[in-house]
Amino acid sequence: MSKTIWITGAGSGIGKALALAYNENGNTIILSGRKKVQLDEVASLLSSSYVLPLDVSEEQAIATVVAEVEAKYGSVDILINNAGVSQRALVTETSNEVGRQLMEVNFFGSIHLTKAVLPLMVKAGKGNIVGMSSAAGKFGFPLRSYYSASKHALHGFYESLGLELKDTDIHTTLVCPGRIKTDISKNALKGDGSPQAEMDPGLEKGVDVTVCAAKIKRGIARNKSEIYVGGGEILMIYFKRYTPWLFRFIAKRVSPK
Repeated sequence: MSKTIWITGAGSGIGKALALAYNENGNTIILSGRKKVQLDEVASLLSSSYVLPLDVSEEQAIATVVAEVEAKYGSVDILINNAGVSQRALVTETSNEVGRQLMEVNFFGSIHLTKAVLPLMVKAGKGNIVGMSSAAGKFGFPLRSYYSASKHALHGFYESLGLELKDTDIHTTLVCPGRIKTDISKNALKGDGSPQAEMDPGLEKGVDVTVCAAKIKRGIARNKSEIYVGGGEILMIYFKRYTPWLFRFIAKRVSPK
């Protein structure tokens, strides 16, 4: 059965890979992101798509595009809040403005779009809402203070929302990728807001983004509440949960890049 799937941050990385993964069974993929050129390139690879440029940090723009989606499709079967930006800077080097930017995109952008789409799913009586967190959403890590905080915040919100929707056929999923080979570190913000513009060595050796997308897709289909995908660094999630002392021992010795 075909579905309507809305993916933000769909122009590259995990978002693009997810769009390609869902390109089957007559699915329609709504592609959102800030760079229309990238979205158009992804759309050219899909059987059925709709390009809908969006900066998730602009709350009024969210209301406008959701109204457009409702008029065109009625509702959305799967909403994947993938838009986000990372950070590579010490706390002491990160301006408050950059900190707010990270929170606006990673947390409020995801939340505001979810809240705008949720009434459509309630009316339809079904849906899947996916928040893109991170392994850093489960533990703090150097050079990622605001990034980690924004991802931690997603867990509090989506866990609460999931419990509120427990008696419905609307499901929430949080995805926690570890080191996936994308350009996220190149686009990560330094303390002054400029991009790092270089690939982290760890990400260079990360999990292939196509493999990552396939695992996320399977998890969403199973209505999993959390999905972990990555390499050995995913063990850090379990160390933090069950042996915090071991997590701290390792974290102090691992390169933040």
